[in-house]
Amino acid sequence: MAQSCRYSNERVEERILAEEVQVLEQNQAPTDFSLVVLENMVTNLLNTSVAPAPRQYVARSFTEALQASVINNDKAH
Repeated sequence: MAQSCRYSNERVEERILAEEVQVLEQNQAPTDFSLVVLENMVTNLLNTSVAPAPRQYVARSFTEALQASVINNDKAH
């Protein structure tokens, strides 16, 4: 399960995710390419929206949340 955010609006979050998935599916993007696209999106967001000082911390926190999400999802199945 993905990490929740204190700013989350569940309907908006679900709609954005559905739109992102739809673009990848419409372009028949394989999983590895989709992950590269998502990595580039995250990198761009961090580089353009997070000040340099906390950027490493935010990136590390994101990575840890992603890993925890995958681990928790594995345990659920």
